[in-house]
This record gives sequence, C-alpha cells and structure tokens, in this order.
Amino acid sequence: MAKQLQSFFLEEWLRSITLISSNKSSSVHSSSSSSSSAQAIIQAWADLRDSLKHQSFHTHHLQALKILVSSQASLYVSDPQAKLLLSILSLQNLCLPQESYPLFLRLLYIWVRKSRQSSLVVDSAIEVLLHLISKQSHSDESSLFFSEGILLLGALSSQLSASENSKRACLEFLCKLLEEKYRFISSSDELASNALAGAGYALSSSASIYFGRILDILVNIWDQEGGPSGSISQGLMLLHLIEWVQSTSLNLRSLDKIESTREVLDIVRPAHSSVAVIMIAAGVLRALNRSGSSDFLQLNNSAEKCIELVARDLVSRTKGFNYGNEPRPNLLLQSLALALARSGSVSYQASLPVSLALALLTEVFPLQRIYNKILKSPEENWIGVLEEIKQHLSSVIFKEAGAITGVFCNQYASANEDAQSRVENLVWEYCQEVYLWHRQTTLLLLGRGDHVIREIEKIAESAFLMVVVFALGVTKQKLDSRINQESKLRTSVKILVSFSCMEYFRQMRLPEYMDTIRAVIVSVQENEEACISFVESIPSYDDLTNNGGSSNFTRVEYLWSADEVQTARIIFYMRVIPTCVERLPASVFKKLVVPTMFLYMGHPNSKVARYSHSMFVAFISSGKDPTPDERILLKEQLVFYYLERSLEGYPDITPFEGMASGVAALVRHLPAGNPSIFYCIHCLVEKARILCSMVSSRDTDLWKKWEGDLEPSKKVLDLLIRLLSLVDIQVLPSLMKSLAELIVQLPSSGQSMLLNQLYQQVAESDDVIRKPALVSWLQSLSYLCSQDLVGQTASAKTMGTTSLNRIDARL
Repeated sequence: MAKQLQSFFLEEWLRSITLISSNKSSSVHSSSSSSSSAQAIIQAWADLRDSLKHQSFHTHHLQALKILVSSQASLYVSDPQAKLLLSILSLQNLCLPQESYPLFLRLLYIWVRKSRQSSLVVDSAIEVLLHLISKQSHSDESSLFFSEGILLLGALSSQLSASENSKRACLEFLCKLLEEKYRFISSSDELASNALAGAGYALSSSASIYFGRILDILVNIWDQEGGPSGSISQGLMLLHLIEWVQSTSLNLRSLDKIESTREVLDIVRPAHSSVAVIMIAAGVLRALNRSGSSDFLQLNNSAEKCIELVARDLVSRTKGFNYGNEPRPNLLLQSLALALARSGSVSYQASLPVSLALALLTEVFPLQRIYNKILKSPEENWIGVLEEIKQHLSSVIFKEAGAITGVFCNQYASANEDAQSRVENLVWEYCQEVYLWHRQTTLLLLGRGDHVIREIEKIAESAFLMVVVFALGVTKQKLDSRINQESKLRTSVKILVSFSCMEYFRQMRLPEYMDTIRAVIVSVQENEEACISFVESIPSYDDLTNNGGSSNFTRVEYLWSADEVQTARIIFYMRVIPTCVERLPASVFKKLVVPTMFLYMGHPNSKVARYSHSMFVAFISSGKDPTPDERILLKEQLVFYYLERSLEGYPDITPFEGMASGVAALVRHLPAGNPSIFYCIHCLVEKARILCSMVSSRDTDLWKKWEGDLEPSKKVLDLLIRLLSLVDIQVLPSLMKSLAELIVQLPSSGQSMLLNQLYQQVAESDDVIRKPALVSWLQSLSYLCSQDLVGQTASAKTMGTTSLNRIDARL
C-alpha cells in the first residue's frame, strides 16, 4: 500500500497498478518524465509573468506551460507562482487556447500536492476553478480539461487549509462533474485515472458529508444507458482506489466513513453497475484483509454479500459455456475473477466456485472461443485471430491465472458436495473439449499457421497447469477416507481421463502432477470396474485412424501418426494401463487395448512405438486373472501378431529395445515349451538370416566388426544369444540348433566375433543345469566353423542337403 506523502500523486499510482499488471508503457506525465533544465524552467516562469503583464498569450507562452508540466517530477510550485497562474486564468479579456487549460490545471495540481498552501490562495483557487469549469462546454477536446478539473477539485477538497465552505462547494461541483462527464472521460484510461484519483482525494476529505454520495456515484459509473461499459484496467483502478481510501479510513478510525461505506454496499440494487460493485467491494475486502483488523466484521460481511449477489445473478444467467455464442470476452466474469484474486481471503459462497470456474474456462483460458474463430474463419483472417491471442497473453486476466486458480481451489475446498461436483464436471468437460478442438485446429493450421498454433499452446499450457492444481485439490477432498469407495473410483477415473486429454500440453514434470497421478492410480489399480471404466475411455481404433469420424475438415488429409495431440493422449494411456493391467480382464484388453497397441507399434517415432512394446510386456507379464486359460490363450495369440508387426518394421520403424523387451517377456512368462516360444525363435532366426543376406560376404572388414549395414542383424543375433540363458530347457535345444545353423552359414570373417561372444557368455554363466549342454554345443559349433563345412558360401540357398545333415548330426 502506498503511503500518502505530500508528493504522492494518486492518479500515477492508479496507473502504475494497471501498467504493472499488463506490462504496458505510459504516455502520461509521471515521475519518469524527462525534466527540463533549471534555466528552461526559470525562463518558462518568466514568460508566464510576461503573459500576465501584457495580458497576452502567444505560442511561446503555451510552450512555457508544456516545459513546466514536463518537469512535474522535480517541479515545485509555490503560492506566488500559483497566484500567477490563477491571475492569468482570471483575465476576462484574454482568450486562452483550449489546450492550455489542462496544463494550467496540472500546474495548480502540482502546487496542491507539493507545497504548503495558505488558506486564502486555496479558497481563491477553488473560486477560479469553479468559475472556469462552469463556463466550459463539453467537446472531445475538453475531456482532458474535465479530467484534470476533477483531479484538481478532489485534491483541493482534501486540503486542510481550505475552508469548509470552499470544500463543500468543491465537492458539490466534483459530484456534478462525475455524474455528467465521466461517460466521456472514461474513453481513455489516462483520463479515467485522473477522474478516479480526484474522487479518491474527495473521499479522503474531512468533509465526510459527501463521502456516501461520491461512493454511490462510483457504484453507478458504468453500464448506465448511453454510458460507458467499463474496462478491466479502469475496474482495477477503482478497486485499488477504494483500497487506498478504506485503508486511510481504517488507519484513522474514521467510523463515519466506514459506516457510510457499509450503507452503500448494503443497498446495492440491480440498477448499479455490477462491475463497479464487485471492484468496490473487493477494494474494501483488500483493505480489511491487509489491515489485519477484526473490528469491522459488518463491513466485511457487506462487501462479501455484494460479491455473492453479483456472482449468484451471473450464474443464474449463464447456461453452460456457450462457446459458439460468446465471441467477445465477458467483462463481468473477468472482473469477478480479478476482484476475488486481489481481495485476499473471502468466505465461501455457493455461487463463487461456479463463477470462478466459468471465468477460468471461458475468460482466463478462452480456448474454445479462439478455436471457434479459427475454424470458422477463412485463412486471411487468421492474422487477426493471432493478434487477439497475443493481446490476451499480455492481458491482466491471463497474468493473474495463478492467483485466480488459487482462489478457485480454496472456494472448491469449502463447497458442499453438490457444488464440488458441478465445478468438477465443468473442468472435466473443458478438458475433453480442448482435446477435440485442439486436434481439429492443429490439423487445419499445420504447415500454414504454425505460429498461430504456438501462441494458442501458450494459453493451453497454462490451462493444463490450472487443471493439475485443481485436480490435486480434488484428490484431497474426494479421495479422503471418509468418502465412499464408489465416489473415489469415479473421481479417480475422471481425473485420469482429463489428464489424458491435456497430456499434449504437459511441458515439465510437475510435483503436483505426479502427486495427483499417484493418488488416483492407487485407487484405480485395485478395482477391476475402475480399470475397465478407464480403459473404455480410450479412443477406438476407428476414431484414431479416421480423425474421430469428423467430417468438418474433409479438405484436410488425415494421417494418424502425424496427429501429435492424439498421440500424446494415447501415450498417457500406455503409461497408466500397465499399472492396472493385472485387474483388467483379458477380454477387455483384447477388445479395447490390443488394436491401439498394435497400431502405435508402427508409429514412425521410436519413442512412441516403445510405449506400445512396454504395454505388450506388461500384459505378457501379468498373471492374475479369474480365467487364467483365457489370458494364456490371448497371450499366445498376441505373440504371433506381435512378432509379425515388430519384425516387419525392423529396423526402419520398430525400436530394437522395445522389441527385445517384448521377446524377453514372452519367453519368461509363457508356459514352458509353449509353441509360441518356438515360433518366436524361428521368426528371429529368419529375420537375422534375411538381414545378413543383404550384405555381401566379400566385405570382410564389415563382417569382422559387425557395423554399418550389419548392425541391425547383429542386434537380432545378440538377442538370440541372450535367449540361450532365458528360454526354458524344453526350448533350449531348438534354439541352439537354429542359432548354430545360422552362424555356420555366415562368412568365416563374421563368425569369430559371435563365437567369442558365446564363449564369454557361457563362461560367465552359473546355471549348473544348462551350462554343460551349452559347453558341448559351443565346442561342436566351433568345430563346424573351423572345418568350414559350407566352404566360402554363406548363403543358405546354396547349402547342400548333405552339409545340413552333417550339422544336425554334429549338434
């Protein structure tokens, strides 16, 4: 809170509030204005004295006024200089240019705020000012004059040196100007700040008889017939103006002013401006909360009641989001959200959580409004939408998103179960809407409006943070031990589904995100119905490959693997489902998960494909099923298609690490001697043989090092060698035979490294059961390789039947 020092300029402080919030620059007179030299200031005063002496006013006199005003930060205006200005203004036969009047009034305002004035000069100034303003007719050029006039009247009324009669005359005229002229002045934030500051000075005047009247005028300044509708920046000025006035009243224990404030708040009527009511009430609450005093409970209750009345009326008039029917921002919703964010602690009221939810989802993060404009606009209009997005990103309402979310979560925590469920549904619905609309928008803009996508996603990423913070708050309320199990599970599933929709916008590893995920997964993974419910929310195969069946953008060619928004959501499912796959019936897994798993196994991004392999590993490794035979049967069925899908994409698409983990899982977890394992070994050997056959046997150096073109085949051979220690004893002989047949067909230059690798693995093995068999097998294999039974030909096609029989016999 700024202190009211003698050199304190209230209008500058009000402007600084909005400038800091929106990161804008100011063009008004301020302490940062460039000051003229002392010599220029002296000369300017001399020019003005010359104007009075000769009773004339020329261009250089106007320039003198501008020089003095530009030096406001360092300028000191004394009583004699004030008398000089008043004398010039009082000349009857002098015709002053219109633009000089605001400059005269500004200099007199500097005099009032910076110097000690005599009572006579102050009263004289009030008399001259009232006469000057009364004869001034309104025009566009005179708005600055009237705003400076209100500012000066307010400042004069707050001076102790002014007589009571002068103060009353001053305040009476100020009220008249506010009522008649504010609609014209409010067209500019700069002019409005002057008028509001003037009202603030007047409210701090010792003539408290006008306090209630001025406050009532402020309550009515917007939304009147033919008048201004207000703005966020002016609303914030009003909020902090009332904070400043009320803080002064509280500090001075001005009980009559405090009571007048309460009376005005208690008689709020529909005719009053809802935005002004909210901002005034919020200013009062902010002052009370910052004072730390608990002596003014009635005033606090009156202010909270005002906000609640407006919020309740707003909620009753709002039917859902009306995404397509609200092309412009809702000023009242924005004002309510900002007011609550800046008020400090506010008691729970039933309408506040819903109001804040609507404000967050439609005004703070207005993604649906943006999507709607893009999807319904021709391409040439996208630049306009882009500018609108950038303006929103720099707006006060967006910058206050964190504070508004905090208030929202606090109100939610205090709400009853029905109110909590209502706002939860609003947020969960919003997440699904954002997912659907962002997919469509991204597909439409891709390659043509990438810069627009980037700006939209800045808003969406912040929306994701809001959803995470809110969801964490929900877990604290709805996953409590006092809540019934059914409600817990339902909430947990909804949070997971919502997170899946917003996963694309997650840019960092948030502690709140991880805490929420852990809390809900603990509930879901222990309950079969919850697991099924979550899995049922995964998009179907047809939706994944046909853009959700949308016909809105048939002109856009759809490729499922290029849909990054959808891919991020599927990755989320593939990360979560393995944690609860034990509770998932095999029939459900087969129907809902398998098609998607195999589809994304062919995704060109290896990181994405790896998640599908991890899903396969999780299911193959699972074992708790009420019908184990059904689960084993499905595992066997999946193995055949898994190997086909994996090997056909290797090495171009299929990530080897993912495939290797899948193979290791199936040989570990399928029953011993299962035909699927034999089939797996056969497929791997054939793939290795095909890959090796694609490299010339004459490239001796390449075969010795197994690099370059031979690297993919070497990885498959490494996997087969690793399986020697993993497969069960029933499968081991078949594996040894197939692997030996493959190795002896390789060029002799390529056999050495493999034999060395086998020697090392067998030597390090501590498996007393299979090691003797492996040693004997390896000795035979080494002998066959040394005999070079197949000569110099590495191709299996040219190997004679006699040679193969000899290998079989030897092995």
